[in-house]
Amino acid sequence: MKWTLLEIVQDILNDMDSDEVNSISDTIESSQVAQIVKSTYLAMMSNRNWPHTMKLFQLNASGSSSLPNYMSLPDNVKEVIFVKYNKAKLSDGSKKKYETVKYLEPDNFLRVLNGRDNTQSNIDTITDLTSSIPLFIRNDMAPSYYTSFDDTNIVFDSYDSAVDSTLQKSKTQCYAYTTPTWSHTDNAIPDLPEEAFSSLVEEAKSKCSIKLRQQADQKAEQESVRQTRWLSRKDWRVKGGIKKPNYGRGHNGAGVRRDPTFNQD
Repeated sequence: MKWTLLEIVQDILNDMDSDEVNSISDTIESSQVAQIVKSTYLAMMSNRNWPHTMKLFQLNASGSSSLPNYMSLPDNVKEVIFVKYNKAKLSDGSKKKYETVKYLEPDNFLRVLNGRDNTQSNIDTITDLTSSIPLFIRNDMAPSYYTSFDDTNIVFDSYDSAVDSTLQKSKTQCYAYTTPTWSHTDNAIPDLPEEAFSSLVEEAKSKCSIKLRQQADQKAEQESVRQTRWLSRKDWRVKGGIKKPNYGRGHNGAGVRRDPTFNQD
């Protein structure tokens, strides 16, 4: 069962033999407990990728003719899973052709760009957004590759100037783990799967006991550990989980784990 923030605070206060409240702001202690619940929730969100936070989204366009191949991530995107772009040409009319744009590590991306002849008419020299580095961008085809030099801005290797003067938000089709927003009100329900609420409550109880009572709640701590271990084995609500293609996540051939923020086909 999912609980409101007020119900979680009331449950924790009851376990600590504290005064009853009708709002999270009724007492200094209830406000402190609510804040601890919030910090516990945010920690849970940041420590793992939750399947329920996977969302479709669109990239933000640069809107600048000097950065026609640049787009950016919305603030709530935590980890990109894939990027697709509508690569339809003018001759396709209203037909849409969403195709995967492959991720390249920055060094490989630059290797592709540096292999181009910047004196040709189909190559634009674009100055990188965060430096004075020139990038050789094709202007006669939809993007094939992308990378990021700062983990916020997405840089594509090309754009089709015959179709659009810059890459368009409406033509992107992306999927990512996102960061839920927190609502600090009595009736707000933390954005968690139902089975994760026990872990949130028990972990918050353990922290409240230590921070507000200066003593450990052994039972709450034991239950928190038990719930965390169970959740680590049970991520998906749909049996077997959502089947996704491998975008290069995990370890490389040398046994070194890559940064999974942007993943490669």
